Amino acid sequence: MENLGILTALFSLFSSSTSLHPSSLTNLQNYCLDDQRSALLQLQHHLYYAPNFTFSSKLDLLDPNTHCCSWKGVTCDALGHIIGIDLSYQNLSGSFHSIFNLHHLQRLNLAGNNFNTTLFQYGFGKLPNLTHLDLSASCFHDQIPVGILYLTRNDQSSASLKLEKPNFKTLIKKMRSLRELYLDGVNISSQSSECVISMSNCDLNGHFPVEFFLLPKMQRIDISDNSRLMGQLLEFPINNTLEVLSLQYTNFSGKLPESISNLKLLRVLTLSKLSLNFNSISGSIPPSIANLSNLVELDLSGNNFNGLISPFHRSGVPNLAYLDLSRNRLSGSIPSSLFTLSTLQTLSLGYNSFSDYQLKLDMFFQLNNLRFLDPSNMSLLVGSQNKILIFPRLEGLALRSCNLTEFPEFIKSQNKLTSLYLSNNRIHGLVPNWLWKSTLIWVDLSSNMIDIPNQIAFDDAISSFPMLRWLRLQSCNISTFPAFLKIQESLEDLDLSNNKISGAVPNWVWKKSLQSLNLSNNSLTSLDQFSSNQDSLRAPICNLSQLQSFDASFNKLSGSIPSCLGNISTLSFLYLQQNNFSGSIPDFGGATQLYALKLKDNKLEGKLPRSLANCTMLYAVNLGNNTLHDTFPLWLGKLPGLMVLILRANRFYGPIKHLENNFPTLDVLDIASNNFSGQLSIEFFQATHKLSSLKINGNNLEGKLPRSLANCKKLEVLDLGKNMIHDTFPYWLVKLPLLKVLILRSNRFYGSIKFFEDGNAFPMLHILDLASNNFSGEVSVDFFQSLRGMMVIDGNKAKPSYVGDNYYYKDSMTIVNRGFEIFYQKILTLFTCLDLSNNKFHGRILEEVQHLKSLHVLNLSYNGLFGPIPSALGSLTELDLTFLALLNLSYNQLDGRIPESNQFGTFSNDSYIGNPRLCGVPLTRKCNEVGSKMLPLKEDEDLWIDGLSVWKVVLMGYGWGLVIGFSIGYTVLNEFGNKWTASFIQNWNQKRRRSK
Repeated sequence: MENLGILTALFSLFSSSTSLHPSSLTNLQNYCLDDQRSALLQLQHHLYYAPNFTFSSKLDLLDPNTHCCSWKGVTCDALGHIIGIDLSYQNLSGSFHSIFNLHHLQRLNLAGNNFNTTLFQYGFGKLPNLTHLDLSASCFHDQIPVGILYLTRNDQSSASLKLEKPNFKTLIKKMRSLRELYLDGVNISSQSSECVISMSNCDLNGHFPVEFFLLPKMQRIDISDNSRLMGQLLEFPINNTLEVLSLQYTNFSGKLPESISNLKLLRVLTLSKLSLNFNSISGSIPPSIANLSNLVELDLSGNNFNGLISPFHRSGVPNLAYLDLSRNRLSGSIPSSLFTLSTLQTLSLGYNSFSDYQLKLDMFFQLNNLRFLDPSNMSLLVGSQNKILIFPRLEGLALRSCNLTEFPEFIKSQNKLTSLYLSNNRIHGLVPNWLWKSTLIWVDLSSNMIDIPNQIAFDDAISSFPMLRWLRLQSCNISTFPAFLKIQESLEDLDLSNNKISGAVPNWVWKKSLQSLNLSNNSLTSLDQFSSNQDSLRAPICNLSQLQSFDASFNKLSGSIPSCLGNISTLSFLYLQQNNFSGSIPDFGGATQLYALKLKDNKLEGKLPRSLANCTMLYAVNLGNNTLHDTFPLWLGKLPGLMVLILRANRFYGPIKHLENNFPTLDVLDIASNNFSGQLSIEFFQATHKLSSLKINGNNLEGKLPRSLANCKKLEVLDLGKNMIHDTFPYWLVKLPLLKVLILRSNRFYGSIKFFEDGNAFPMLHILDLASNNFSGEVSVDFFQSLRGMMVIDGNKAKPSYVGDNYYYKDSMTIVNRGFEIFYQKILTLFTCLDLSNNKFHGRILEEVQHLKSLHVLNLSYNGLFGPIPSALGSLTELDLTFLALLNLSYNQLDGRIPESNQFGTFSNDSYIGNPRLCGVPLTRKCNEVGSKMLPLKEDEDLWIDGLSVWKVVLMGYGWGLVIGFSIGYTVLNEFGNKWTASFIQNWNQKRRRSK
């Protein structure tokens, strides 16, 4: 195989920037153990300098008169074990057998040397703790030894090093814990002429090198199920040998090139995506794709393809058996030639924008080999003459969102039907008996107003009733558990969510075969029909030994959480949020496969069970809004995959301590509204540098803001509000490239806001809240120029995006309308806010504020600003009733006439109150009147300042036809600020009544 350097890009794409370099090793001044010292001295004895592959001099890096942990390139742990050796780029040669006596070794870097030997003689299997190995450019040759296959990270490179036995495929399969692999310059070619890359579901990330698509002998590329792997397709050369190209569930984008027609041997092309969160392949589908004569499977679903479907003819694709074009933006008519492809076994066209108002069922009749049909989201006309229409091989039928008003009777005639999906129609009434065909295994009737009998009305035919494995009845308006569940002993997946079922769960619902059970959004009060003691190990739920996912969220369940849930070894997802569970959290020592745990909004108390540390698969933990009383769970930091940790609104206390290498993958940390105290740790933010959302507001933290926060380059949301942090403005945060939300409200920040001239300051910041601090001085030109993210108007208003749109966590917003709270679970990225209220700013409002073109909210109240209101504020077009329109200049020393423009005329007196020298509309004070002295604060004005200045907001028909008047509360990001907001509104209303 030529062009071997391509492999560098492939495998470095999913490595982090933690390559082993001398600068990354810290020389600990510990006393090393005698056996460790002895091994190093032997190593020095057998190595020598060989810059030209010939002996030059003995190695003298190690000084026998000093502690070996202080020797250059040597790292020890606290017990004196050697855990790191870096001898890179020393032109060394000789033998390094003695290294394999250092059994605690974790990092070994021998890169850039002249060993000129094989690796077979070395015992890499004797280093069980080795996680980082770099052998690149050290002149090793011949075969990679099998012992390396079980290392976590391998850095191997040499022009003459080969990978044949085991071959590349075996290497990848054996490295089950692979995190990073470097094979720079390694010859991985095999004796076979076939070239295959198969790396499905390897959690690859970064950019896939396009050069792989050009390799002349490449026959198969399967990199599917790597959702973070990005890339683009390029032009394919003539006579390309590719037969299989599978990119499904990756993050590829761009267009499908016309040169796809050059893949004459292509049998399988899958580009499908899971959801709209992925980048998509866009543009039109190349017409030439319909002439790939060897094509058997074509899956382009879930992308952004648009335009017409090119005609598919039997002569062009005589072998096409699988065609999925669903969930795109395809338009026009469906070509009739598509219905002549007699070889088709799967046809899925749903969720597009076809102009065909109605599809007739008999159009599909020619497809005699059809096994699965999906025309979802298209109006389907069955026709009375087609009630006995038979598809002889049909096994799966999906008619979701087809505007059906009754169950299609042609289903009666489908004797091989195993899966039936009729969700999101307008079907109502009783489910007919004939629907329950004995062959059915998967059934989805969700989002229909159907009625299921309370009793089994077909006792004589009970033997022919289907033994279902998968049943979805969510949002069906049912009020009781369907009686036919009593006989479903093979049921694996049951969804009864979002119905009106109340009371206790009947014991016959708890089938031992169940793997997934969703009972959320009902009115259930108990999980045990006959006992209120849900903690009993004899509770019926304890019999579900195969349970993988259980969701009983948003019910009225009370008592303790069944302790047996913590002993189900298969359990991966447990969602019990927003109930009335009390007591302590169960011990999860037996649930070692637990992936996501959501227990928020209950009445749980006590400490966190330390057994959670054994759940090494944990990805997300949400325990917010309970009464848990514990210290910061530092012990969770060793979980290798924990990305979401939410402890907000509990009673956690004490300092936030830190240990090295804690929380290596943490993405979201929300510990707001607790009783944490002390100073923020510099080391903590060095370790959690991958954070994208950090909320620690509403605690008792003090001291300075750690500068190590600047290392969190992925940070999007930073909320430090309502603490006691005493520092100057953190101008050093301006370099964070993704920061969108910064809240420093209600702390003890002080001084002027200074910026060093930098054209890249705050490139994406659109919410900045500095209210209720001790900032002073003038609001400078540099300050306004630094807010780059507020200067660009988002033109994509038809398709809004959100901040922190994570499946397990969403940054939230609470707004208040005339005393009523409205909670939004997402924050639009186009919402732009600048709040400098309740500080000690003085000087004039500068004309440069006009550059903040996307600004929706501007609050400068309770400062010492003077002079006229600049007319330039009128140029802020986003304040011109196109979205949230807010201007609060109250309680300053402004004077002169309020500018006359459409914007200023929309605000009430409250926007200007406390400025006695202002005049003009909307104030009643005319400009020929003499202003009086500044009004003093009322006695209860502190409540106003400590809480929030009222923001009068107008929302006028932004894209969704809304015309509502809003007042927006401080709890923009606070999901649990309801009680505070209600108290604040009550105080404000009392203040207004007393002032009249």
